[in-house]
Formats: sequence, structure tokens, C-alpha cells
Amino acid sequence: MQKVIPALWILFTFSGYAADRPNVVMIVVDTLRADRLGIYGYSKNTSPVIDKLLSRGVVFNNARTVEPLTAPAMISVITSRYPHDHGASRNGLSMYPGLPSLGKVLRDEGYRTGAVVGNWTLRTGLTGLAEHFQHFEEVLLRKRWFGMIASESDAEDITSVSTDFLARQNKDRPFFLWVHYTDPHAPYKLHKDVAGQLGLPWKNRAKFTRSDRYDMEVAYTDAHIGRLLKALEKKKHRETLIVFISDHGESLGEHGYWGHGRNLYEPTLHVPMAFVRPGGIRPAVVDAPATLLDIAPTVLGLLEIASPREFDGYDWSDVLVGGGRPDPRRMTFHQAHRGVVLSVADQQRGRERGLLELAVVADHVKETFRVNSRTRRVFDLTADPAEHHSKAAKKSKVSEALRAWALDVEQGLYKIDNRQEALSNRDLEMLRSLGYIDD
Repeated sequence: MQKVIPALWILFTFSGYAADRPNVVMIVVDTLRADRLGIYGYSKNTSPVIDKLLSRGVVFNNARTVEPLTAPAMISVITSRYPHDHGASRNGLSMYPGLPSLGKVLRDEGYRTGAVVGNWTLRTGLTGLAEHFQHFEEVLLRKRWFGMIASESDAEDITSVSTDFLARQNKDRPFFLWVHYTDPHAPYKLHKDVAGQLGLPWKNRAKFTRSDRYDMEVAYTDAHIGRLLKALEKKKHRETLIVFISDHGESLGEHGYWGHGRNLYEPTLHVPMAFVRPGGIRPAVVDAPATLLDIAPTVLGLLEIASPREFDGYDWSDVLVGGGRPDPRRMTFHQAHRGVVLSVADQQRGRERGLLELAVVADHVKETFRVNSRTRRVFDLTADPAEHHSKAAKKSKVSEALRAWALDVEQGLYKIDNRQEALSNRDLEMLRSLGYIDD
């Protein structure tokens, strides 16, 4: 009996504390460009629901993904670690087991945790994500690319499954739910119901551009997010903290490229990011730089829960509710890798051979390095937001910050644990390619 009483005391105290906390819902819209939302200045009516939601919270104008690929980016969101550290640097590569995460911390704090995902790259068989959620549901009911390849689901499917999850929750414990919408991922589909609100005459649909079709996908998803929010409104016994993000953006022809993942230009790097909690967070706009690594520590900070020491992101909670001042000169770090690893037989080789590009952003200046061509570019994002004019010679030596970042990424990809050991042959090759060692 002496052993039981303390255990029960801990259980009741712990459960009571959790009961006072808000629900947390993280809404992710795959492949969503920030500049295609009205709240970010877009002129077309793609996002009335999202705009209304975000207007009630804190919106980050200068947020970026750490990598423009779905699985690496989303695993970075929940683990607050860079792709070369969590292991899933490409779609098809699994994360390292046993990592701390937002889902695990909230579970240990008494939350019911769930995820509803509709992108095949997030399947737990490929990623290991189910380790981090008590309920992990893969909603893969349809086929992408005209019914030929890659399982997925659309916004209607995801909303229906998510609202079912919400209906099963009761007031005794808070919940954490990650809802991952696949739209507006390519191929961009036509949606008759939203054509009118975008000023697109349906009778002329054969002439719609790919950009028009992308906008229709955004508007279609926006409407179904409205369904999700109505289901959330029924949970009136508890507040809900809503996090809204995209995993990455999408290039719509900029720099001659359609898609994402292969470079670190702003169309694929810049993402929407916002925290909404009526009564707990006053509406505001933050212009200081942020990344998706910041989601987990900020959520925990808002809940007054300590973050694991392994988290790399920045906790914005003091800025959001305590009047703290953000650092406008914060440096952020980014990486791009080849897309899908088609074979699971050699995961480590897929990591080692995948790196394409690296970038450092500081004070509105982005420095990039293309690994294979050894090309360096520097863009003033204020004067040249479209990144057309590099301020650096292509073969010039990179900055110390980018040099250190390149070595850190390379060592992580090669699973080099002792960072103080002598430089390996691969380290020397990286330094040579960066211009620090003459041939």
C-alpha cells in the first residue's frame, strides 16, 4: 500500500494538470505557398477561411521550411531537429528511432495524441512516425497522377477522418491532433465549386493555366478546413491552440522550375506559419525570421512545458504572449536533397548521396551553395525578392557560417558522432568544394 498511494497521487495530480491545458491542433497544408493566401497579400480569393483564422492569431511573415520535401520537413516539425540529424533527409528514408518529439512530450503530459495524414511519403512504414503518436492514421484512398501512382487522399477525405477523431475525444483530457492535407500538391486538379470565387469561368476550364489550377486546389482545401474548424467549435469545454503551417512551398515556373525539393529558392522555402489561441494570444504580425523547427518548442512554451534539450528550434512563446522582442537578425539554415529513395535496402547510402544544396539566411540576405556544380550565390531578398541577381561570383569562397553549416550537414549525413575528431577525407572534399582548400 505504501507504494500504491504515491503512484495514485502522481496520477491524479498529473491528470488534473493536463486537464487544465488547451487542445492543440496542427493544420498542415502540403505544398502551400505563403504568397497564395489572402492574409499574405494575394489578390485572388483563395483562402477566406484560412485568412479569417489567421487574422485571430500571430502570423509569421518570414518563416521558412528547413527542407522543401514533405517527410524531412514534417519530421523536423515534430522533432525540432534538422533532417541530417533525424535521419530522414529524403522521402523514403526513415527517421532514427527513439528521438524525442512534440508528440511524445504531450503524450507524457497527459494528452491524447493523433495524426491524420494523406500523403504517401508520410507512411509510418517509410518514416517511423507512428512511434510518436498514440493514433496514427494513414488515409490513402485515392491515386495521384490520374490514378496511376502514389496513394493519397484529398481534403474531403482528410477532414472526414479528422472530424471522426475529434468526435471521439471527451473533456477529461486534452488532445493533440496533426491534420495533414495533401492538396494543393501536383497534379493540380480542377474544382468546379471554387471556380466562381476565383473569377475563373468554368466553361473556359480547358484554358486554365497550371497556376489557376493550383489556386483552385488551395481554395478547395480552404473550404474543407472550414469543415474542420466547425467540428472544433463543438469542443467548447476547452480552448484550442491552433498551429497553421505548410511543409514547404511550390515553384510555379520561377527559375524555369515546377515543383519543389530540388533547390532553395524562396517559392519553395517560404511557408505560412501562425499560432491562434483566442484569449491567449493577441493578433500580431512577426517579421523576424522563423523556421519549422520552431513549432515544437513554441507549442511547449505556450503550454508551459519544458522542451527536450535535443530540440534545435526557437521558442517564440515569450514573444507571442509575454511581450518579448524577437531577434530580427537571426540566422536560419536550410538544405535540399534529392527526392525519393526508391530502395529501402540501403538507407545510409541514400542519405550520403542525396545532398543538392545548402543555404544560410541572415538579415534578409540568402547565401546558397550548389554542391555538384560548386556554385555560390548571394541574394538580397529585400532588393531582389525574385532572386534574379546574385551578388557573388559563382565560384567565390563561401562565408564562415555556410562553411560550418556544410560540414555539420555532411557529418550528420555520414553519421559522424565525434565532431572533434580529425577531418575525414569527405570533410576535406567538402572544404575543397567550398573553396577553402586549393587543388
